[in-house]
Amino acid sequence: MASSNASTVAAYLASLPPERRAPIQAVRQLIRSHLPRGYEERMQYGMIGYVVPPARKPDTYNGQPLAIVSLASQKRHLALYLMGLYGAPGVEARLRAAYQAAGKRLDLGKCCLRFRSLDDLVLDAVGDVLGAVSVEAFIKRHDAVHGGAATATRRTAAKKAPRTPAKKAPRAVAAAAR
Repeated sequence: MASSNASTVAAYLASLPPERRAPIQAVRQLIRSHLPRGYEERMQYGMIGYVVPPARKPDTYNGQPLAIVSLASQKRHLALYLMGLYGAPGVEARLRAAYQAAGKRLDLGKCCLRFRSLDDLVLDAVGDVLGAVSVEAFIKRHDAVHGGAATATRRTAAKKAPRTPAKKAPRAVAAAAR
């Protein structure tokens, strides 16, 4: 299951086979117990997401609520998307050190922590990552990277501006350019 059409977390969990539902529920509980106050749980991009409420930060670069963590059952693995790692090298270093100390393989992309079972996770270290970034700090980091409200306003204005259709090159010119 790469993406779900479920509109609620309960429906998403119900759609999972039992062997995937159990670890997803356990990691969901880990997220809920370690994530700082102020984030809200919702379905976003076909997975369980934990976001800054739109009332706290309505002017994002893409118009979507800012996600700090997402959890999903992918086709070949389970995935924990730790967006809080961006811009927090100390937190990522602690995660890497904890995995090394535990003798476990860390399967981490830029923010995607892939695992097949709960045994693949160093739960204390993951909990540390989850609790490392407050809503206020995450909003501040977002604004520093994306320019805050001014960037969102410019992008909204650019979307509303009328577009001039691009002229197509004649086939002979396009073929010669290759």
